[in-house]
Amino acid sequence: MPQTFDLIVKGGVVVDHNGVGARDIGVRAGKIAEIGDLSCASAGETIDATGLTILPGVIDTQVHFREPGLTHKEDLETGSRAAVLGGVTAVFEMPNTNPLTTSAEALADKVSRAKHRMHCDFAFWVGGTADNPKDIPELERLPGAAGIKVFMGSSTGSLLVEDDAGIAAILRQTRRRAAFHSEDEPRLNARKNLRVENDPSSHPVWRDEIAALQSTQRLVRIARECRAQVHVLHVSTAEEIDFLKDHKDIASIEVTPHHLTLSAEDYARLGTKLQMNPPVRDARHRDHLWRGVRQSIADILGSDHAPHTLEEKAKSYPQSPSGMTGVQTLVPIMLDHVASGRLSIERLVDMTSAGPARLFGIAGKGRIAVGYDADLTIVDLKRRATIEDRWIGSRCGWTPYDGKSVLGWPVGTIIRGARVMWEGEIAAPSRGEAARFWQAL
Repeated sequence: MPQTFDLIVKGGVVVDHNGVGARDIGVRAGKIAEIGDLSCASAGETIDATGLTILPGVIDTQVHFREPGLTHKEDLETGSRAAVLGGVTAVFEMPNTNPLTTSAEALADKVSRAKHRMHCDFAFWVGGTADNPKDIPELERLPGAAGIKVFMGSSTGSLLVEDDAGIAAILRQTRRRAAFHSEDEPRLNARKNLRVENDPSSHPVWRDEIAALQSTQRLVRIARECRAQVHVLHVSTAEEIDFLKDHKDIASIEVTPHHLTLSAEDYARLGTKLQMNPPVRDARHRDHLWRGVRQSIADILGSDHAPHTLEEKAKSYPQSPSGMTGVQTLVPIMLDHVASGRLSIERLVDMTSAGPARLFGIAGKGRIAVGYDADLTIVDLKRRATIEDRWIGSRCGWTPYDGKSVLGWPVGTIIRGARVMWEGEIAAPSRGEAARFWQAL
């Protein structure tokens, strides 16, 4: 009797831990049930992926979807719409909302808002503060919790723990890997006079590489003292890559597409649209980040999707807010780097699916494997397309990559066996669920 499935994805080239090769994928009840030649099998739905490449579902572990409190910029529905339009199947959302996500009640509120309203699966970082270390053992095990996130340098919102004692108090309580925005707040305050009115190119002068390195050195020292595992978000400097390569036993590294793609030269063209924390820096840093990718010093990619309206970004620097869209462009920008030979498709998979699952202990995601969630990012490596503002699903409706031609494009987003996006169109009602984690089961 022939095998039957709910869904068969046939004819595509699969990239997974077994390598790269032509394999069909059979799905039952939202899980991968069979991988191989399924030409004799039948299914309720069949997707012909001939000529396409099938990746494990892309996981973006750093996004800011602004809900609650800042929904004129973005909300959980619009942010997740942008995610699936770009081939992203799951996201970790950040705690600097209003109110801040620093309590069990605030986390439960976000999970409630997200379930079956977000288009992709999700988890939420819980903010570590001076007031909640005693609650961390409970907070990091709650349903929907990605772990603890700490701001060592001020950015959008009011979350900030800048002193060594405060950081140590948090890390003494964590059992999961905690994530950090690593910039030295005292140095940032001391250098504010270096900001030049209406000149966003002075942003990386103010928030310089020393501010980043000093903070990261402090973080690693405290983490060792506390015997804790830490994750350094959006590493932006050559000096941090050189330092962190000797501390990979306790510190993992995220790099972003914008730090790998853009440089300080682009301030003249993009102005405040390029303004981010930590800043986009000169090409020396960008090139060294690529060395970190090639040498496998960098662990994963995150978009740091942080939208603001065009009206807000039009304010004169430094009154303009830091942040740009990124979740929808992560896949096409990085596929273009694959096409240019800067990294292999297998390395991209490790940095966007297997790596996040490994670092954060995500259960049932990050691999194309029998028994795992049927989360697939289907791409056309040969399609040349132009990224445009009008394609962006985010509420703010713009991207710093407007007009950029790329080789490689997301064609389909499959989440737990459902075709959520196909050829640029939302193909199913929103049905996002909270991701599960091994240490919280």
